Amino acid sequence: MLRNKISLFFMAISFSSLSLADSPHEKLTNHSSGYTIHQPEIHQYSAFSELISGYITHYDQSNKIISIQTEQGIVYKVLIDENAYAEIVHNLGDKFNNATPYLEKMLTNGRFMYAYGICYPQGKRYNLAAKHIVFSADQDNQYVFERPDWWQHQISQLADFYLDAQFANGVIDYSKYRTNLSLEGRKKGDGIQEAATLSRLVYGFATAYMMTGHDKYWQAAKKGSLYLRQHFKSEKNGNTFWYHAIDVNQHQKMVSSAFSDDYDAIPAYEQIYDLAGLVQTYRISGDPAILQDVKETLELFDQKFKDHSQKGGYFSHIDSQTFSPHAKSLGDNQNKKNWNSVGDHAPAYLINLWLATGEKKYADMLEDTFDTIVKHFPSNTQSPFVNERFDEDWHVDKTYKWQKDSAVVGHNLKIAWNLMRMNSLNAKPEYKRLAENIADKMPVYGLDKLRGGWYDVIDRELKGQEKFHRFAFHDRKAWWQQEQGILAYLILAGTTGSSDYLKLARESLSFYNAWFLDKENGGVYFNVLADGNPYLLGAERNKGSHSMSGYHAFELAYLSAVYNKLLILKQPMDLYFKPQSDGLNHALLRVQPDILPKDRVKIENVWLNGVPYHDFNPTQLTVSLPQGLHDIQVKVRLVPTNI
Repeated sequence: MLRNKISLFFMAISFSSLSLADSPHEKLTNHSSGYTIHQPEIHQYSAFSELISGYITHYDQSNKIISIQTEQGIVYKVLIDENAYAEIVHNLGDKFNNATPYLEKMLTNGRFMYAYGICYPQGKRYNLAAKHIVFSADQDNQYVFERPDWWQHQISQLADFYLDAQFANGVIDYSKYRTNLSLEGRKKGDGIQEAATLSRLVYGFATAYMMTGHDKYWQAAKKGSLYLRQHFKSEKNGNTFWYHAIDVNQHQKMVSSAFSDDYDAIPAYEQIYDLAGLVQTYRISGDPAILQDVKETLELFDQKFKDHSQKGGYFSHIDSQTFSPHAKSLGDNQNKKNWNSVGDHAPAYLINLWLATGEKKYADMLEDTFDTIVKHFPSNTQSPFVNERFDEDWHVDKTYKWQKDSAVVGHNLKIAWNLMRMNSLNAKPEYKRLAENIADKMPVYGLDKLRGGWYDVIDRELKGQEKFHRFAFHDRKAWWQQEQGILAYLILAGTTGSSDYLKLARESLSFYNAWFLDKENGGVYFNVLADGNPYLLGAERNKGSHSMSGYHAFELAYLSAVYNKLLILKQPMDLYFKPQSDGLNHALLRVQPDILPKDRVKIENVWLNGVPYHDFNPTQLTVSLPQGLHDIQVKVRLVPTNI
């Protein structure tokens, strides 16, 4: 079905396997080697640029023709243009890795590659002449993103980009922080500081410190957490909540959201992400003041957002005056529940809070949210996509604003990888079953099987005589949706050992690292076109906005390192902490990197300020610290148990 979708929208799948018919009146025809798009005649100006991705099955050296098999299962023949150049994917901050001098040596069977070029009409078919060839594996056919230092280096580059963008003079002063940043990392001139985006950036700095141990990232995380707590925390009628934003130019604090979907309300997802940076900072430090603010916010979720009736779940919005989800002032958001209000707790803060504390009440809350997802989110129609929006009684809402009855591909994938994390904490057949069901369907309906990469928003249902699911708005690909695809298959591969899931993970990682890293300005692009070229218009041009901050790219770097190193490649991984032992329960530092399958990882070594330390439990993944420790770095080396 996805093949039909791609073929109708893009003549580009043609290449050497697509022929042009004599009659202009015939319809799209399926041939064994491709699809035919019939038209009366063909002109030179019918040429177009295109990208294909796949595995080399043959190289005809005498004719300079590569045979590439895509995820569609179709083999395309691609001519190497005389002006073609080739590269191996390089990381942020690294030099261009020119593969042109030894291109032909790279064209070995089984190697994954991208070919970008021009499709020229020739007779009754199009031929692709490749101008730009990209490999995601080096000469030894090792994927570059599986190098031991790849993600550590990338997260450092990401953190440095945002440090430079927000604090250009090197002084970390969050009064200078701005939500909105240009493509180049320059502030846009407004005075807006959104709490949720600031917290997401703090998450990024904290995570960068955990992976690298560089003190500048810790200072940025610590100061950002303090600024957030001092300036955005508020209280009303005994309820702790977080302001939506501060306009420092107008000296104005905003209680309710200014974002169009949530205008004049307090959305659950903003309050959820307000905790992302705080909890990750607490995970490193054990600061009891941070934990207290987190607990008070959890009371807000429990008292104002949670549906305590038998219906269960969490409401998506509350009124900014009454704190009620039932207020008529909420309009389209009155009495509503959605993916974000139920599912975002786990990845944004709740799993990390359980990792930091080990407390049963947080495990119980996780179980409740995932049980709710399993019960209500699977499709009740023939649609391959989950339901995402509901009314109070869990009737599916197909009328909501921009979404109506369309599916966000990334939300489906995000459910899959978080279910597998939860399954490692509390195994239930329904968790694994739904995760694998989503994972098996999404490549068919949400993956670009010609070019690679994950699509954005797709109609959940077929209409009329349609045979494929249409794009709701466009065929662009967003950075955060690539993260969901990568982590879905990487975590499934790591926890199940499936080679099929690992293959999809590597292909998704290849697309992200080949096309989303902004090698010129730093950071990652918000969106790329279907063919991988960056889309640089409107708000999607920016590196900082209501939708983009230091979260998804940092989370991707961290979890990719965890699952690649510890579960798939069987390599050691170092993590860094800055604990206050007096703030930790029994001075016990918990260092489990994620909710991993039991007994798969252990502590090998611990250092306190560079000095070997031996009071740790290797299998429980805990370090017993001396009382009274402050401002000391704890380095922990984790290793797979079976090496």
